[in-house]
Amino acid sequence: MRLELDEVRRLTGPNLLWDKPGAILDVFIDGIDRQTVISTWQRWVDKLLLNMNWQQDTTTRLYAGGASLAISAPMDALYTACDLAELAWELTVSQLCQLANIDWQSRVEQLQVALAEEQNPELLNILAMAKDHDVTAISDDDEFSLGTGPTVEVWPIDKLPADSQLQWGKYQDIPRAFITGTNGKSTSVRLASEIAKAAGICAGVTSTDFIKVGDEIIDKGDYSGPGGARMLLRDKRTEMAFLEVARGGILRRGIPIDKVNTALITNVASDHLGQYGINTVAELAEVKFVVAKGLANTSTLVLNADNHLVVEQAKKVNCQICWFSEDVNNPLIVHNQQAGFPCVFVDNHQFVYMFADGTKQIIEDVKAVPMTMQGAAKHNIQNALGVIGLCMALKLPLQAIKQGLINFGSSAKDNPGRGNLYDYQGATVMVDFAHNAHSVKAMINTAKQLPAKRYIVMFSNAGDRADEDIKQLTDEIQKLQADRYVVAELERYLRGRQPDELLHLVKNHLLSKGVDEAVIDCVDSPFTGAKQAIELATPGDVVVLFCLDQREEIDQLLQPTDN
Repeated sequence: MRLELDEVRRLTGPNLLWDKPGAILDVFIDGIDRQTVISTWQRWVDKLLLNMNWQQDTTTRLYAGGASLAISAPMDALYTACDLAELAWELTVSQLCQLANIDWQSRVEQLQVALAEEQNPELLNILAMAKDHDVTAISDDDEFSLGTGPTVEVWPIDKLPADSQLQWGKYQDIPRAFITGTNGKSTSVRLASEIAKAAGICAGVTSTDFIKVGDEIIDKGDYSGPGGARMLLRDKRTEMAFLEVARGGILRRGIPIDKVNTALITNVASDHLGQYGINTVAELAEVKFVVAKGLANTSTLVLNADNHLVVEQAKKVNCQICWFSEDVNNPLIVHNQQAGFPCVFVDNHQFVYMFADGTKQIIEDVKAVPMTMQGAAKHNIQNALGVIGLCMALKLPLQAIKQGLINFGSSAKDNPGRGNLYDYQGATVMVDFAHNAHSVKAMINTAKQLPAKRYIVMFSNAGDRADEDIKQLTDEIQKLQADRYVVAELERYLRGRQPDELLHLVKNHLLSKGVDEAVIDCVDSPFTGAKQAIELATPGDVVVLFCLDQREEIDQLLQPTDN
């Protein structure tokens, strides 16, 4: 029998399980009926809450091999809720495994002391007042703020303002949007920011690579969660915010803020399965659609009509949908045109937006938009479509949308790590961050559209991927029928794997697909792999570098040098 706690954490915003803040446990359950375990945990939670005289709700989510167990809590008691939920789990395990009794009464006394120390009634009061005045309020361990962007005001969490100090009318919200999906998130927030810039708006961006206001990168790193959103919305320079929302952030904390003007879901494909109880692609789609909880019923959700997982999950939401598709004859595009709902599509090699009143607006020729690589980069055609829908929902000017599409290129400056093209001594080099089968397939299809004497490809894998996922990614790579395969180790991302383990896995899989061992090279890092790949290249070759690490060093390697 296996009863094991995986993780306990705070939920600070609407999330996969429900819309309440609180605490969540992820637990592994095997060899015993899961419902028996959950019922036992629930009884212990009820007993603990009763003894603390603390009324809270609970909810659960079952999944293969385990469950998520959640308890609600006000924003000023999330840590105590975590401790209580975990104690209930300890008591559950002790009871079901017939272990030594736990002195839970003394633990309850400790929880009561912790709750009294953690509670902040002034915070709850001001949060309630902000809700009544329809003002955005954001709190964390250290700070509290009202308003967003230019009108924001921030206080230390232990020095909150008195009611009489607050002039509610001065706090305004800036337009803001969520962008999520398996692939295309970072490209989409960057393109949207470029369009806002063309409209004369200082846009802020959070992403898995950095947080940025206007042209200034505030910090580098993964800011696709609540922390990045807080930092951006509290920056007085931010006039419009495009918030990349990744799967991990949604599952760990919930959506970054409770309310946005619009949201975009680029696509859903297999990626990071087996974490936080998300074991199927359909469950992953549910996670992505949590962003819809930040929308009012009258707000617009921009969705990919060419992605069947998105289409299926969209049946469960209740808000206006702006569908986008590469095909003007896609049934959902046809439906929106007939029903008087907005949509965006490609028709006669042009990006076209249709307003709710049926008016059609040609935005730009597909081939005139640099990121599409003359129409060869199908995935970026999709990204452009989604961003057009998003920016129209934000009421950005048509001319700014057109100008932003034209201004935004495929260089490392515009969109680092996403389809960057270089001319290296007569060879075309394409650098991309693609790291799952869906995104790799898109880049391989793009590479096939480029004139090439030979293809050379370098790629690697992170150790937390399942063997089957790595094999599927390798299958997509092999479809390029490259003349040379350079497989790189990711030493920083072994994540439990042994050194060289992944190299052997990939090499053996390539050999099983009929690839000659003489054209497979295994190297110690992406930088070494990139260097080897370009040294093998001759004029007219296409070199594809999938760079999951050392992208800045590789970018420098590819820059022209003065002789």
